[in-house]
Amino acid sequence: MLEALKKYFGYSEFRPLQEETIKTVVAGRDAFLLMPTGGGKSLCYQLPAVLLDGLTVVVSPLIALMKDQVDQLNALGIPATFLNSSLEASETEDRVRKLKRGEYKLLYVAPERLVMTGFLGFLDRLNVRLFAIDEAHCISEWGHDFRAEYRQLSIIKKRWPKVPLIAMTATATKRVEKDILTELGLRDPHRAQASFNRPNLAYTVRPKVKHFKELLDFLKQHKGDSGIIYCFSRNGAEELATALKTEGFRALPYHAGLDQQTRIRNQEKFSRDKVEIICATIAFGMGINKSNVRFVVHYDLPKSLAGYYQETGRAGRDGLPADCLLFFGLGDQTKQIIFIEEKPTEAERVHAREELDRMVAYAQSRICRRVALLGYFHEVFEGVPCGACDNCLVSGSQDMFDATREAQMFLSCMMRVQQSFGAGHIIEILRGSESEKIFNWRHNKLSTYGIGKSHSADEWKWIAAELQRLEYIRPDHNHHSVLRLMPKGADVLKGKTKVSIYYSPKRPKAQREKEGALAAPNESLFQELRELRKRIAEHQSVPPYVVFSDLSLKQMASIIPLDVPALLKISGVGETKAERYGTEFLTVIRQYANENPNLEPIEPPKMPMIAEMDGATETARVTAKMMRDGLTPKQVAKERDLTLSTVEAHLALAVADGFADLMPRLVSEPRRALLQAAFESIGWEVLKPVMEHLVEKYPENKFEYAELRYVRSYHIAEQKQNGEVDLSAKSSHVTS
Repeated sequence: MLEALKKYFGYSEFRPLQEETIKTVVAGRDAFLLMPTGGGKSLCYQLPAVLLDGLTVVVSPLIALMKDQVDQLNALGIPATFLNSSLEASETEDRVRKLKRGEYKLLYVAPERLVMTGFLGFLDRLNVRLFAIDEAHCISEWGHDFRAEYRQLSIIKKRWPKVPLIAMTATATKRVEKDILTELGLRDPHRAQASFNRPNLAYTVRPKVKHFKELLDFLKQHKGDSGIIYCFSRNGAEELATALKTEGFRALPYHAGLDQQTRIRNQEKFSRDKVEIICATIAFGMGINKSNVRFVVHYDLPKSLAGYYQETGRAGRDGLPADCLLFFGLGDQTKQIIFIEEKPTEAERVHAREELDRMVAYAQSRICRRVALLGYFHEVFEGVPCGACDNCLVSGSQDMFDATREAQMFLSCMMRVQQSFGAGHIIEILRGSESEKIFNWRHNKLSTYGIGKSHSADEWKWIAAELQRLEYIRPDHNHHSVLRLMPKGADVLKGKTKVSIYYSPKRPKAQREKEGALAAPNESLFQELRELRKRIAEHQSVPPYVVFSDLSLKQMASIIPLDVPALLKISGVGETKAERYGTEFLTVIRQYANENPNLEPIEPPKMPMIAEMDGATETARVTAKMMRDGLTPKQVAKERDLTLSTVEAHLALAVADGFADLMPRLVSEPRRALLQAAFESIGWEVLKPVMEHLVEKYPENKFEYAELRYVRSYHIAEQKQNGEVDLSAKSSHVTS
């Protein structure tokens, strides 16, 4: 497995959950994998496809993405193809012949094609060894992107009961996960779930106050970067793309109202770095394969946290820093409610309202964004302050003011219109608007008419949002989202309670380094390598990331490899890519090194671990406490319905974070001393060389990676106790 991993994919180690999932699938067992975008889900079926003698069939939801996925695999030296309506008849016939001859390892198809009777019969004649379902949350009506055709995929396990199936998604609540397992008919599946935390993403929410100007400022900070801007409507996407082009940005729209060829053309230009910005509705992006998206902006409020998480997850797939910006105004909530009311059943409407309420609560929250976002998926995040969200970056610097008078104005106006209007109309009354609607309702005769002229409309919108966040008022979704007075609000009106609210949010006091920028002299080399990559990609008619990711190029510009063996040590450089592109990239690097004789290699940027945590999570502590109560790791795994490897990962985190007393039960003292000596001889950073050293030196003994992790965690705990460890690096050591 490790040889194939390095040869084809250019990685020397697996990331969390990959190895155990791949072993499970190769052994013929079904699997369910819940892992955030960028966590390495694709490898969990692509590597088995290489190892198994036969064909892997991949169900992918979007035809437009299949070519990029196949191009990427072929660039790695793995024969893959797709069948869809974009092909000419002759192309389809040629690929079918090659499939029959066993010339491909992977076949990508849409769910609609797979369930066709004729296609099922065709697959019967092939040596299919594995099915992979991407974006599996689409099978659940409770998921954020339900697709009816996915329900028909239950035919797979009925028709091929002995062929393993792996279902994958980046986002699923417990309810959606249960739906996936039931609808697909997975049999005793291996279940693997990574942390939902994306440590390389920064989250910011801004009020919709002069937000186009603020968007322009944001885009100027990301000049030249690739990014997606999500809009509520098709017209909104078109208008924003036009406005950005007027301001000098290369932007294109994407939405379901465009014809298929235009959508494909616009997406291809974006994928191939010919335009930097896509202004899109939610029709864009499922499973997008572009790795170097540096920002995702939500110009309007998403309808659910699940959708928001999925869409922001399209940023930073390469593991380098990326920004997620959300603009929020109460008017967005009203627009979403109008669409919710059009849903056919009350159950769907109730569910959609609940999801929208959670989304609004997130947008209004003053706690760490990660705590709020991960909490939606029942994950506890304890690394506060996270250092990469607006609330943590401005913590302690937000000013508050006594808004009791303004609150009483607003609430009094609500009562005078008998709680029958939304925030926008209330604000018009307070500001003395002369609109036709105000005069038709004779609201210009109210005592509250015009009493709030000293505040702008945007300031009143913010005050209204804060009153809702503090639960003085709430929108009544059953009656067109008119505002209702809550008991706390009644106390304000009676003068029993004072109201303190934040001023409109400040910008974060610290800006993250753009793209994890390299030290000065090497940045120009990185740009030269990008230009070379672009020329090669255009010549081969593939997206640039198919050649090499930004992470690979940054590591080349940092490490300065001058020969093929050194190039092969770069993350993402396997034998096929080294053979195909090595000469050209090494030529540029050598020339740069000759022109800069004082150039020194610097520490390269690394991809953050998806399972990275600041200390043991709550679930890891539960495992550790059960061990303290006398259970063995196997007993804990059975009791908690977890895999043994998951329990072992919990224990490694716990030992480093206050449960070092478990060590004697995990590794005996003589054994720990032996393993520690090996670490001190080889180094603490990477496990594989230590394992190889032990196997060579003590061939009569059997060693497990789990015990190596325990010993390394114990070492971290000792350093922590002595004040010698950089705790910010602790978790990646434990989990890598």
